[in-house]
Amino acid sequence: MKIALFGAGGHIGHGILNEAVARGHDVIAVVRDPDRANIRNPKVEVVVGDLGNPASYRAALEGVDAAIASLSGRRDSDAWRIPQYAATLLDVLPAAGVRRLIWVGGAGSLETAPGVTVSSSPQFPKDWLPEANAQAEALRIFRHSKADIDWTHVSPPALLVDGERSGKYRIGGNQLLVDANGVSRITVPDYAVAILDRVEKDDKPRQRITVAY
Repeated sequence: MKIALFGAGGHIGHGILNEAVARGHDVIAVVRDPDRANIRNPKVEVVVGDLGNPASYRAALEGVDAAIASLSGRRDSDAWRIPQYAATLLDVLPAAGVRRLIWVGGAGSLETAPGVTVSSSPQFPKDWLPEANAQAEALRIFRHSKADIDWTHVSPPALLVDGERSGKYRIGGNQLLVDANGVSRITVPDYAVAILDRVEKDDKPRQRITVAY
């Protein structure tokens, strides 16, 4: 498949990029700063583009089967861009003939009890709230969108950590997934496996899901 990957230079983006390439897909990495992205794989086409400026990457979307967006808003100055980017992709991708989008979401809007979210916990780091709130707004935009595109919003568990690739994970819905010890976690490589599985299986359309061990 031909996949456009936004945010390929980030930590999670690199994991998704590596998994996509390992599966033999053609990847177009859309990045703002190629030097910072540090993508050296000769099998990857690097396109310099700003997601907020569709004209900078629109031509690269020709013939693309699916898009994946892994965008960070950890810095307060960037968090507000997250819902804006979601709205932009919902507009630009269908116009370019791309009918599939996988969005790397946040864990903050997952529920730990009915009506109680991860980000509403007193233990949730305050520094992460801007990004968590921005991702929650992006999810709201997806859910209310009438765009002709099959999006899937994939929330990670509470802990997304470096580690090995096992190829194993569980899929949940709007509730935080925890293991038998009450821990909610997955490694970046296995999160990437779950992302690429959604692309290849073309399942869970217009849904928010979460994945964890």
